Amino acid sequence: MTRRRLKPEERRDELLDIGAEFFAAKPYDAVLMEEIAERAGVSRALVYRYFPAKRDLFAAIYQRAAERLVAQTEATPARSLDELVRTGLDAHLDYFAANRLTVLAANRTLAGDPVIQAIINDELTTLRADLLDASGLSGGRRETGSATMRSWLVFVREMCLSWLENDAISRDDVRDICHRALLGALAALSGVDRT
Repeated sequence: MTRRRLKPEERRDELLDIGAEFFAAKPYDAVLMEEIAERAGVSRALVYRYFPAKRDLFAAIYQRAAERLVAQTEATPARSLDELVRTGLDAHLDYFAANRLTVLAANRTLAGDPVIQAIINDELTTLRADLLDASGLSGGRRETGSATMRSWLVFVREMCLSWLENDAISRDDVRDICHRALLGALAALSGVDRT
């Protein structure tokens, strides 16, 4: 492959794109930086200049994906809570289905990695804030709602991981169960007197 001259940002984006393809196609441990360099038509040293270790490349890929998913599900005044939840679930399930091995690597293989977990926690925090804003809860109910939303997001994450690992349940069933779980939690929350 002929090496092409790219600006540093373009080269970094290209390496992220190529890396994302590899991590989506292979288990984390089977991805080699040499293969990414070869596909990009650059030296392995150049890849390491951008990403000192495979984990750094993976973290950058996962960070970019998290930012894109959050942008797709961003709360706006025109969106109802139900619309926000449905849009968010669809966006995440589509990404998870297309990038099964990447998601499993972040949540299983690299479960103890503080950088990867910070990316996941930041995404969950942003999603929780958007859901909470869309819920219209205020006062003490908002605090209880925040805990409810956080718990629901953790439930969704585990439900999705089970789906990706076992494939015993359909994507639509995962979506419906997660959606109904939030509706049930919010219905229970409405019975809590925290004005």
